[in-house]
Amino acid sequence: MSEIPRWFERRFEFSFPVELWSNLCARLRGTPARLEEVVRGRNRELLVRKEGIAWSAQEHAGHLADLEELWLARVGDYVAGRDSLTVADLRNRKTDKAGHNGRALEEILAEFRAARERLLTRVEEVDKGLFPRAIPHPRLKTPMRLVDHLYFVAEHDDHHLARIWEMVSAVR
Repeated sequence: MSEIPRWFERRFEFSFPVELWSNLCARLRGTPARLEEVVRGRNRELLVRKEGIAWSAQEHAGHLADLEELWLARVGDYVAGRDSLTVADLRNRKTDKAGHNGRALEEILAEFRAARERLLTRVEEVDKGLFPRAIPHPRLKTPMRLVDHLYFVAEHDDHHLARIWEMVSAVR
């Protein structure tokens, strides 16, 4: 049983200064390397092992790549001045249907690294005046600034990295 709090039970406070956006970009830029560090050299059987219906470590890694499209769309929501952020598929059907355990780990890692680079390139192109702009988050029902969105993505990354670490380092 995982000791990591369930993602959908997390609550967030977005009270930090907008100027932290560059720190958050640095944190986001480091996620692919941290993911690679935790999974590389691990036995494939360990990476694809499932506990019941829960995702395997490799499926968690694939999930990170799967969500990059959503994160990028939400950056677009800020740029376009939309009234609400793009809604996520809370059932994670993309990840469930992706067959990540049947894929090569290197392919998943490369896909995630490339997608994260696209996200960060887009964020760096955004008018910095948009970082304090708030749009309601559809699930949390709270205004989320663009800088808060970056924090949310970084926290989501860390949630899955912690789960992967827990899975691959557990002594059983």
